[in-house]
Amino acid sequence: MSEPRSPARRRLLRLVAAVPFAALVSGRRSNAQGASAPLIDPSSAPARAVKYVEDAHQAQGAAAGSTCANCALYLGAAAAARGPCQLFPGKEVKAAGWCTSWAPQM
Repeated sequence: MSEPRSPARRRLLRLVAAVPFAALVSGRRSNAQGASAPLIDPSSAPARAVKYVEDAHQAQGAAAGSTCANCALYLGAAAAARGPCQLFPGKEVKAAGWCTSWAPQM
């Protein structure tokens, strides 16, 4: 014999299923509203290790036209002034910046 299904149990299962979805939607909404990570400090140890500068024109050894915005490690949006970089978890870099880890996008 099968167990009778109670309306209370169904409500509980719907609620449990809805919680992760609601968290996902609210997380996306907060990111779309401009919640962003802080910029990396160029004088910090991780930034100095790769000679990060906020303006590629000031970088020694940078190829003409190479910036964070066209680097394979840059995760920011195409037209954004700043965005996340795989080298600095939890931090963002300026799109106009550059570092010695710059690699062309494929």
